[in-house]
Amino acid sequence: MNDKRLGRQTVALAHPPSVLSFANIGGKFEGQGPLADYFDEINPDSFFGEKTWEKAESAMQKAVLQRALQKAELTPGDLDYILAGDLLNQCIGSSFGLRDFRIPFYGLYGACSTMGESLSLASLLIDGGYADRAAALTSSHFCTAERQYRMPVPYGSQRTPTAQWTATAAGCTILGSDGPGPYVTHVTCGRIVDKGIADANNMGAAMAPAAYDTLSAFFRDTGYRPADFDLIITGDLGELGHDIVRDFFRRDGVDLGPQFQDCGLLLYDRKHQDMHAGASGCGCSASVLNGYLLRKMREGKWKTILFAPTGALLSPTSSGQGESIPSICHAVRLCAVRE
Repeated sequence: MNDKRLGRQTVALAHPPSVLSFANIGGKFEGQGPLADYFDEINPDSFFGEKTWEKAESAMQKAVLQRALQKAELTPGDLDYILAGDLLNQCIGSSFGLRDFRIPFYGLYGACSTMGESLSLASLLIDGGYADRAAALTSSHFCTAERQYRMPVPYGSQRTPTAQWTATAAGCTILGSDGPGPYVTHVTCGRIVDKGIADANNMGAAMAPAAYDTLSAFFRDTGYRPADFDLIITGDLGELGHDIVRDFFRRDGVDLGPQFQDCGLLLYDRKHQDMHAGASGCGCSASVLNGYLLRKMREGKWKTILFAPTGALLSPTSSGQGESIPSICHAVRLCAVRE
């Protein structure tokens, strides 16, 4: 048995990769939220200077990688890999946005868990000695997601109370074999979990069982307890999904405590911004991680974070055929010091 493996799903990294730099970009509504000051760039133009929203999302990915490279004082040639994805068909936000960098590229699809997936795989590549530096990034755009998954924005369809607002945002983390930290010490690969939820406007309920499954696996595999963390944060469960996960653990006799938070509940001011159940989209957890969370870790607010973004693995085709929504959650433990 490989001594790096802890149980079925979790890997403890022998030489934890370091965060070299991080960057994020948001749109108009992200700039009106409580985390506005933690964005590197806020662009009120939903087109980001492009002709279509899809091209705008690609522009976000290009810009966020450029910013992360600048902050690390690196060039594209210094990266061994890019690992990226988005919500669009064939991940065109990533492939079109990153094609000019000429960096070896792995395109990923984990829906809104993609930041966790890309961060996990980049960490494994570096810890395994297959890379010295790698970028993990993702994005989402409200208008592209609505056009693909629900109704085009001009249609003006009414959103249900359980619906969440897809963030127009992107985030990028550049990892290296050595650096100032924080450090990725553990990764837990999620399993596909499907409890039969078929309502595409209730992502929180669909994804909550996957978050519970992955967090349970992490605690079981590592022996850590919720009290061992300064912050346990899921990706975009929103109000309903966050409450469901807390209730699942409560039934197990486990109190997640006040340190259990959700990026979907942090990104917007839900009292003054009409976001219903909270934020969603790949860019939700990516922008919160690569702004607020990592900056506060470097400032000393938190020493250990368990970051666990969630994703709903549906498509318009599957929803149209009455399929339920398979979901997944990938978890990453971040520590301010290399242990």
